[in-house]
Amino acid sequence: MDEKIGEILSFWFDPPPESENRPQGVELWFTKSAAVDRTINRRFGRSVERAKAGELDAWAATPRGRLALIVLLDQFNRNIHRDTPEMFAGDEKALALCLDGLDEDMDRALAPLERAFFYMPCMHAEDTDIQLTSVEVFGELVQEAPPELKKACEQFLAHAESHRDVVERFERFPHRNAILDRTSTSEESAFLQQSGVL
Repeated sequence: MDEKIGEILSFWFDPPPESENRPQGVELWFTKSAAVDRTINRRFGRSVERAKAGELDAWAATPRGRLALIVLLDQFNRNIHRDTPEMFAGDEKALALCLDGLDEDMDRALAPLERAFFYMPCMHAEDTDIQLTSVEVFGELVQEAPPELKKACEQFLAHAESHRDVVERFERFPHRNAILDRTSTSEESAFLQQSGVL
């Protein structure tokens, strides 16, 4: 179990140099890449399905294990099922893991960029109250980040604020409407035409 947790976190947070022909850091996290998606599916697809089925719930007992679960459910599931409704299927469980972990201060045992992904389910929630929590925890992260990571954490906070603004305005993310077969309002359609994808 510990070995798989380590493999997940090492892949996401400590990518090696170009040895695997995949991007590092921010590019790995936020750039759409079919090659990266395939690699994640090959290496972690089974673990994602097990996490969604509750078979890995014991991992949540430790901060790093809980973080690995959140990465599987909130990040890797999006890579594997990109642009399909299934990409959001891990969100509810990931959010519960995040919020329960916050109640237990588990995030405090993690490094700053690990904390950012621990909080990510809050940023992805179509719920105004949870969006406020998202901005709060990312704001705390900025305040507590070491100087060399301050700018990166400020960028995470800016994304959290933009997600909050969208959910406060529409009570959901309009860019998900097409994937989830939801009908966009005229205001949402206008917004989608002039905005980028969150």
